Parts: sequence; C-alpha cells; structure tokens
Amino acid sequence: MDKPIKFSPLFWPVRFKDNTIYVLDETLLPNKLHYIKVKTCQEACAAIKQMKTRALGQVTLVFYTFLLVIHQNKNKKGLMRVLEKTAKAINATRPTLSFRYLTDMVLDWAKSGAPLQNNIVRFLDTLKSKRIQQAEETSQLVNDGDIILTHCNISGLMPLIAEFCLRQNKKVSFFATETRPYLQGSRLTAWELKQQGFSVTVICDSAVAFVLSAGKINKIIVGADHLARNGDIANKIGTYQIAILARHFNIPFYVLCPPASPAKSGKDIKIEIRPEKELLEFQGIRLAPKGVKGYYPAFDITPNSLITKHIYLKLDR
Repeated sequence: MDKPIKFSPLFWPVRFKDNTIYVLDETLLPNKLHYIKVKTCQEACAAIKQMKTRALGQVTLVFYTFLLVIHQNKNKKGLMRVLEKTAKAINATRPTLSFRYLTDMVLDWAKSGAPLQNNIVRFLDTLKSKRIQQAEETSQLVNDGDIILTHCNISGLMPLIAEFCLRQNKKVSFFATETRPYLQGSRLTAWELKQQGFSVTVICDSAVAFVLSAGKINKIIVGADHLARNGDIANKIGTYQIAILARHFNIPFYVLCPPASPAKSGKDIKIEIRPEKELLEFQGIRLAPKGVKGYYPAFDITPNSLITKHIYLKLDR
C-alpha cells in the first residue's frame, strides 16, 4: 500500500476555521511559516493585492471570503447584495487574474437557490482532488533522470509531481529560476522541493538560455494564472521568453493550466502593472538610485503555438 501523499504547505495555503481565514504569508517564506488571520472582506482583498498569497492561494481565498461573509451575514434577505458587493471588491484586486469566473460562479449558485455554503465547500474539495490528478497526469510526461526547469511557483504542484515520479521509480531533479522581483522561484519553489527531499538548483532568470544551450534541461514545466480560449496563457513575467528558448532548443514546454476564461486570446487578457517600488526595492532596501523609474508587468502572454502540451485542471462549474 502506498504511503499517504505528503503535501507542501503551498498546495493548500488558505484555511477557514471559526469565522476566520488563515492565509499562509508567502512573502515571509522561506524564513518563517506564518499564517495571517483574515476576518473581513477588506482584509482578504488587501492580502490578494499585497500578494501575501498568490496563484492557488488567491483562488481559494476568494471562496473562503464568500464563506466568511455568509457566516457574518445571517439575514438571508440582504445576503445577495452583500455577495455582489464582495464579488465587486474581489474582481477589482488584480486585473490579470480571472477572478470574475470564480465570483460569477458563486453568484450563480446563490441565485439558483441551492445551498450556497455546501456548493462552495464541495467545489473546494473537488479543486483539491483535481489538482492531485493534474500533478499525477504531469508525472506521466516525465522520464527517469529528467532535469526539469520551472519558473515562479505552481502552488505545491512541483513537489507533488516529483512525488508521483518517485512512486513510478523515476528519479527527477529540478532547476528553478529565481523569478525576479518577488523571487518566488528561490523563496518558494526551491524551498518546497528541498523540504520534501528533491534536488533543486536555483539559477538567475538571465541564465536560462545558457543553461538550455548547455543541454542541462530535458523538460520545462510552468503554471498559468490565466488561460484564454485559444490556448494562450498569462503567467509570471519571464515565462514567454523561456517558451521562445524552449522552441529554439527543441525542449518540451508544458503548462499546468486553470480552466479557460472568457478571453478569446492572450490579447484579451489585461496585464497587471505592479507598483514600481516592488522592482526598485527589496524588503525595504533600495536596489536602484533614487529618481530611477521602474516598470514591472507582473505577467506576460505565451502564445499557444509555443506550448507543447496544456495539462488542464478539469473542473466543472
């Protein structure tokens, strides 16, 4: 009998208990494992904007925020108005992420008259199991001895993929880009892989072409924050250039995707421009001379034509 699956804390970084949402503060990793207490919709939106959690963490936080306001508003007559206000606040937090797909889902459930809280809990349980399936499907694409390059962080899926490979008697190792300027690769991906006993090497973002040209990488696996109907994806800035290099060096480029949004193509995905301070400073220390401007698009668009295979998160509304 297989041993129980060991999950990274990043696989499910948000929890709900006793009318409080507990959010893993990913900005403090790897130095500190700390959960922020969120007790209002406003605090949840602030956690999203400040990237206290990201990717899967922000998706689950959306649903837990609705659970929170349901618990806080016992008056069923006024609940729909509160839910709509909550959806509007969440949708305004980060433009590139398809939160509207999620908030519309909750509002549709509420309008249908079905037990809203039960639907939300059931959806989250399904999301968790489908993510496990997504990781297992990805592991089937990996060969024994593969060295995998990844960019940014896929919310606990990379060590899970490695775990499934291990169960298939396949040994894999990883290269992780540092992923400037938030350093999700070196702070999060490298941390969770090392925590779970897998070999990982961090490289600076600008070293990707050299590393690929040296023949050190067999596969590239990244996530996606947004999937358009035509297969284009939005992911952490720097993904597009890695996809171009993968095509140049004939290396498979795999993407773990969320369900498609209404966007017809990548051109319809609005790119979030983050505050320049996040690029010019790190943990309060100025990295560039005063007066220098910064430009930090948080995402870029990788066209479908550069993607070897989409590994879909198969969810039904």
